[in-house]
Amino acid sequence: MWKTTTVILVLAIGLYHLIFNSEQLKKPDLPETFWGPDKNKGASKEIRPFKIDVPQSVLDDLNKRLENPRLNVEPLEGVAWTYGVPAPYLKNIIEYWRNKYNWNERQALLNKYPQFVTNIQGLNIHFYHVKPSNLPKNKKIKVIPLLMVHGWPGSVVEFQKIIPLLTTPKQDRDFVFEVIAPSLPGYGFSDAAVRPGLSPAHIGIIFKNLMTRLGFEKYYIQGGDWGAIITSSMAVLYPEKIFGLHSNMCTSKLFNNFWYIIGTYFPSLVVDKKYENRIYPMKDKFFFILEESGYFHLQATKPDTIGLALMNSPVSLAGYILEKFSTWTNKEYKTRKDGGLLEKFTLDELLDNIMVYWVTDSITSSARLYAEANTHKNRDLQIDDMPIDVPTACALFPHELMYVPEKLLKSRYLNLIQVNHMPGGGHFAAMEEPLLLANDIYDFVAKVEKLSKKDDKKATAIPQQDNKKTQK
Repeated sequence: MWKTTTVILVLAIGLYHLIFNSEQLKKPDLPETFWGPDKNKGASKEIRPFKIDVPQSVLDDLNKRLENPRLNVEPLEGVAWTYGVPAPYLKNIIEYWRNKYNWNERQALLNKYPQFVTNIQGLNIHFYHVKPSNLPKNKKIKVIPLLMVHGWPGSVVEFQKIIPLLTTPKQDRDFVFEVIAPSLPGYGFSDAAVRPGLSPAHIGIIFKNLMTRLGFEKYYIQGGDWGAIITSSMAVLYPEKIFGLHSNMCTSKLFNNFWYIIGTYFPSLVVDKKYENRIYPMKDKFFFILEESGYFHLQATKPDTIGLALMNSPVSLAGYILEKFSTWTNKEYKTRKDGGLLEKFTLDELLDNIMVYWVTDSITSSARLYAEANTHKNRDLQIDDMPIDVPTACALFPHELMYVPEKLLKSRYLNLIQVNHMPGGGHFAAMEEPLLLANDIYDFVAKVEKLSKKDDKKATAIPQQDNKKTQK
């Protein structure tokens, strides 16, 4: 009896919020705020070539700070990485960083693809812009613009392996991508805002303006982590500019808690049986998220405190970031002595990403995005609750931190044309499984392009009766 009463009560509350919230949601008209210092108000809109060129003085300072790491605390017996990064393992990484890692070689690799900087809304925004090469002469290939957006604690380093897969023509496709991959404001080589308020939606405005400046009035968008939230915001605010949205971290806040509770009694209403273990029992998933989200609360409330601590020690910065690349790749890796860190990545790749944060002094400004996203002002916009009408694909990687079943995704993504449960991979999909992600993007775009061609034919077709009139 009590189960029935509980279900009826939850249903009533859920339906009330469904009706009430759907009536309240309204797309905001956000201003194109100037985020830079006053001196940038007359900044040129020129798109300038850019190359990473770290001064030797910065590298010398780094080496001095790596000389005597205080890593003498022994981990507890048998805990592996469940308490975080073990000091002995981190000590080995620091030794490699100092004695074997070659920044000059790695910098040359990061400079392999064309990079640019342009000033938008007062901020110098850094981005890769990679056009396809080796286009076949005997086959017409359509070049399609694709905006790819990274997250935290990643950077544009995440896209190094997937860029050539997307910009090299495939035999079985009649299109290829022109990739634009910007560094988020306050991350890496993009300027940070000098005043509060730069939320994911506002970053979406900057990236919309970046694409316009590059001459693209309509394009595809792709992202994970913050990139997923930013691109979803763009799809809400500027659907007329988006051919399609591909995400490897699709979320749907709208009524999720309501349905998850219902699912504890009737799981088939929420999730297919073979994926039930990704949600239930809810207690296990709740405690996992609680265990892994301490960084989130810290960065959402006191980003400058943690930022200053990390930016004064490359050892601390490495430990803080590498722990995420272990657990977020596969939560089971924290039970291993090596954290599974090198299962999907090389140590050079991981250090490349850390170097981007270190040489640009950007860990503090990157952490601020959590604070900006969680202000009352930003939450009141309710952009993350708003439905998305543009064609959407969700790539669901099995080791992603959160799992949202297809039935719930459809409550937000109203034109969900592709949902794939990927065979492997976790949070850093582009870096872990570049081929899987690239193929999923190709499949999605092929579907959208095919649908678009059908719509074009319908729009241009002459009705039969009009055709007869023409013949007369």
